Amino acid sequence: MEKFNAFDHIYQERKSTEIKPWLVSLLIITLLLIFLPWTQNIRSKGNITSIYQEQKPQKIYSPIAGKISKWWVREGDTVRAGDTLAKITEIKGEYLDPNLISRTQQQLTAKEGSLRFYEQKVQATNDQIQNLKRSLTLKQNQVDNKIKQLQQKITGERAELEAAQNDYNLSKDQFERNQKMYREGLISQTQYQQRNVAMQNSLAKKTTAENKVNQTLQDIANAQIELRGVDQEYSEKINKADGERFQSLSEVESNKGDIAKLENLVTNYTIRNGMYFIIAPQSGQIIKATKSGLGEIIKEGEDLLTIVPDNNNVAVEIFVRPVDLPLIHAGEEVRLIFDGYPVILFAGGWPNQSFGTFPGKIRAVENTINDEGLFRVIVEEDFKGKRWPKQLRIGSGAQGIALLNDVPVWYELWRNINGFPPDYYRGKPAKKDKNEK
Repeated sequence: MEKFNAFDHIYQERKSTEIKPWLVSLLIITLLLIFLPWTQNIRSKGNITSIYQEQKPQKIYSPIAGKISKWWVREGDTVRAGDTLAKITEIKGEYLDPNLISRTQQQLTAKEGSLRFYEQKVQATNDQIQNLKRSLTLKQNQVDNKIKQLQQKITGERAELEAAQNDYNLSKDQFERNQKMYREGLISQTQYQQRNVAMQNSLAKKTTAENKVNQTLQDIANAQIELRGVDQEYSEKINKADGERFQSLSEVESNKGDIAKLENLVTNYTIRNGMYFIIAPQSGQIIKATKSGLGEIIKEGEDLLTIVPDNNNVAVEIFVRPVDLPLIHAGEEVRLIFDGYPVILFAGGWPNQSFGTFPGKIRAVENTINDEGLFRVIVEEDFKGKRWPKQLRIGSGAQGIALLNDVPVWYELWRNINGFPPDYYRGKPAKKDKNEK
């Protein structure tokens, strides 16, 4: 009998149970939950960046090769734009002279003096050529006048020759008649001889007149030859002066080229002297000094340290999968979680009910994929909502939650079970914020 009592205590088949109401209640609550609204979203990790290139971490490079002789900063120091960071001394042989600029300037001054000398020489040669041309004109005028005088002279001499020719012809005719008369005995021998002498005198005068004419013709020919000689002589002198002028002009242009080269050297040396001091290009904090100590040799273009600029325009870069890219558009809302700031997050479809998240809006979506197969999305601060913390620093982590369409919970469960992407949803066009730059 005791055995059956123990059986009744262990097996309670004929007794009612309280589990069924709980199961029914749980089923009803589940049915109600699956019909609640659910906000589809895309979650992605990213980090803090800046939308301005000049506000991103900047490496400071050495513009010249040299060795470090002095440091003015240490890692962690805050600097202002224009502060001196380090000093570099020269190691190249052609720049070691401390008076390099002044000596090059002296060479430049000497070249400028040489240029002025050759320019004056060119001017003097031009004056010489002009004087030669004027002398040539004067000499030509003199010879032309001489030729004109000779031509006038020969006109008179030809008239004298013609008169002498007529006188000779007359004397010859008279002589021939007297000779005939003398042979016939009509005149005396004395008369005959007198006529013969008169004819000989006329012949002498004629010959003298012809000689004068021929001499004057020879003088005219000589004057014309002299005129051509004057042209030749002065042409040679002018050509020689032109040659000297062109040579001087060549020296002038050569000196101009040398002067330009020396001016370039003086400017380059002056600029290079300014490169011995490494200057901070902007305000920020010094980090990652890759070189240390004094006397260390550095190459041209080698980085020395990094400056993190004072940044007041931070943004967040997040990365999305290609399957989610068609759902991301500029101007859409994104909820952000920053590393180091407490947050109470309701995962899933109620991120807008989470505490500690910050609002943002998509600024741009890059059109190229990165090495990890993701697309980069730039999110900027939404000034209409809660302001982002001022303590945000470039490089710190962040998470982005892009809000999409509102759907029932059951639909979202069905979508995830089948591996479908979120519903395509295009947000409202973004309005340009007044504080947006």
